[in-house]
Amino acid sequence: MTTNQPQQHLAAVQQFLQHLQDSICQALQSADGKAQFVEDAWQRPEGGGGKSRVLSGGAVFEQAGVNYSHVFGANMPASATAHRPELAGRSFNACGVSLVIHPNNPYLPTTHANVRFFIAEKPGEPAVWWFGGGFDLTPYYPFEEDVIHWHQTAKAALEPFGAEYYPAYKKWCDEYFYLKHRGETRGVGGLFFDDLNQPGFEQSFALMRAVGEAFIPAYLPIVEKRKDAVYSERERQFQLYRRGRYVEFNLVYDRGTLFGLQSGGRTESILMSMPPLVRWQYGYQPAPGSAEALLYERYLKPQDWLRLEG
Repeated sequence: MTTNQPQQHLAAVQQFLQHLQDSICQALQSADGKAQFVEDAWQRPEGGGGKSRVLSGGAVFEQAGVNYSHVFGANMPASATAHRPELAGRSFNACGVSLVIHPNNPYLPTTHANVRFFIAEKPGEPAVWWFGGGFDLTPYYPFEEDVIHWHQTAKAALEPFGAEYYPAYKKWCDEYFYLKHRGETRGVGGLFFDDLNQPGFEQSFALMRAVGEAFIPAYLPIVEKRKDAVYSERERQFQLYRRGRYVEFNLVYDRGTLFGLQSGGRTESILMSMPPLVRWQYGYQPAPGSAEALLYERYLKPQDWLRLEG
């Protein structure tokens, strides 16, 4: 679907996204109870800018970053045209909020969320616009009840728009956040969608808002349950090892990271998603029957988590 006047909607989307950044930062800062977000406002020479907010050294969160950006330019980056070749030669206008949270406690999952709006234009042709986004959960020592809550919240956010959305976007998430070279999912999934412009702007925008607003209700109950769990150096070392998978995915596969780097975005803000500490270990294999082995055997594969309800 195309529209000749997508720019008229841009201000409303930007207003929502900046409010979303504020509300998420306030909720995370309150949950941490110690550290505060530091804001770094920046301008992009080629057009646009943003506000990067990072909390580090917290009581709960080792590092949490919540970015708002609005960037534009004369040529769509290669990462976007590889996904949609018909957009080659168009200018772009993109805004979004993206966040990644790396907790201290290995029993607390890492998590990521993003919501975004794109406009692609070319003189003499109708403008093309779309929404995208989602959120996913990457536990190290998972609890089924947490995974079920995560997916229940995701499903509830999409139910007003139709029963077909959750299974479709859940499947898309499982397929997108998949490390092909490892043969495993990045975590236990959630939602992922892109290229959304049907059945029109208002409903597409409403769905994107619903996903963005569902993140805190999905994540903070897990934080409250697990933030004080007792752990040892063994669990910490496994957390640092598994964070390496996060780095691998973001640098090899993630469209947002590639788009940001290829569009001349601000490198510090783009790579804010990386964990503050991480380690690699050659040939690591979890001990049979261990909690670490359970992650591989039970959780790092696509499945219907809501079948476990009740």
